[in-house]
Amino acid sequence: MHTRKIVSIAVFTVFAATLTFTACKRDKNNNSNVDVEEDTYYADDQARMDQTFSDAQTLSDQAYDFGSVQMKGGVNPTILSSCATVTRDTTSTPRKITIDFGTTNCLCNDGRYRKGKIIITYSGKYRDSGSVHTIGFDGYYVNNNQVLGNKTVTNMGKNSSGQSYFNISVNGMMILNTTGDTISHVANRTRTWIAGESTTALSDDVYSITGSGTNTRANGKIVNYTITSPLTLALNCRWIEQGTVDITPAGASKARTLDYGSGTCDDQATISVNGKTRTITLR
Repeated sequence: MHTRKIVSIAVFTVFAATLTFTACKRDKNNNSNVDVEEDTYYADDQARMDQTFSDAQTLSDQAYDFGSVQMKGGVNPTILSSCATVTRDTTSTPRKITIDFGTTNCLCNDGRYRKGKIIITYSGKYRDSGSVHTIGFDGYYVNNNQVLGNKTVTNMGKNSSGQSYFNISVNGMMILNTTGDTISHVANRTRTWIAGESTTALSDDVYSITGSGTNTRANGKIVNYTITSPLTLALNCRWIEQGTVDITPAGASKARTLDYGSGTCDDQATISVNGKTRTITLR
């Protein structure tokens, strides 16, 4: 067993195999509109869950490849204080990697606090066809919200274009610190490695994400979502650069369409429903 103290923490805010949203600010001009409030809640729930599980995968992939996790605010890494330890157990079956942020909050370079452990078990190398990586949690918190459940990433080999692709299954939940409410998150996606696979650098990696899933809100309401135009996830950008997602609350006659734009790395997206469109800011 080998332990390495890391000097940096990397969080590329990805959606990857998943949607890599960050939480949405509410449109203050429309707070009196109940429908607008509801739409914002749906986006917030999905953003919070997808961002958290996407970050966990990014950290896990780096811990496997490098024995550490690096914090990148863009192409070049920025060094952070040592607040996580990566332990690689190469004798157990299956093999295991533990990322330990400690028992007190660690401020990461993306402005989020983390503590607890991310635990990865794996059957082979991330780049090997047929390998399976399962990501779980032990007392893991992001911004004091407890993260539970697991995420499984299976390397499916090459597609007809010669690109590696991965099947991703998420069955997780989060206990919100502010209210104690629980939000459940289930997702099935395909993540295709469309750029950067031929290098060992992370900053040139780009993924295309498709798939669907459900969120069960704290009040028991189920919200379905489907990626209707593939999401583009570049690991050197904090936000999804393009793609659309239809969000449909149970019983709703029409979907809410979340649109990330046409390829610009920025924090702007739009939500459209019933012919009305408004801009949201991701954070």
